Amino acid sequence: MLSRNSFLRAAAGAGTVFAGGLVLGQGPAVSDAAPSAAQDQRIFRFALLLEQLQAAFYSEALQRGALRGDLREFAEHVGAHERAHAAFLRNMLGPSAGPVPSFHFGDTTGDASRFGEAAHALENLGVAAYNGQGANLTADAMLHAAEIVSVEGRHAGWIGALLGEPPAPRAADPGLDANAVMAQLKATGFLG
Repeated sequence: MLSRNSFLRAAAGAGTVFAGGLVLGQGPAVSDAAPSAAQDQRIFRFALLLEQLQAAFYSEALQRGALRGDLREFAEHVGAHERAHAAFLRNMLGPSAGPVPSFHFGDTTGDASRFGEAAHALENLGVAAYNGQGANLTADAMLHAAEIVSVEGRHAGWIGALLGEPPAPRAADPGLDANAVMAQLKATGFLG
């Protein structure tokens, strides 16, 4: 199992090519089956987990008061986007959205440098997670996911630029393997 710091270093340097789908809930739930409304719901429940985690991350960082200048502006704008994404997905899912999970960010949200590294890793992980599921969604659901992932890509570029990283290090962003998404999320220690 990767440590939180190992995750942040690995994800922040995400130049590795990933392929596949998302892990939904506690285990792989997306198969090679044709897209369906039921599969859309499973994928959107996982996307909701990612969006809720990101929204909580930015909110906590702002509450702790360690962010100044460009990082604070980033957290304010991106946090609002993540809350809007989560609200959109909750609305789409209705009662099947389930309760909001608890997250534990430790010292990461109280230190500007650690916050920046984690934000970079989380935004890039979000893009890879959405990209990994595009082909598994119905056409209508894919349109909604594309609207979100395009903004997530801008978030990743923005935080990358703030950290002195290339805002678009690759010509294409591949998807992330199903098991790798959950493994990386669990490695952060952020999931309750």
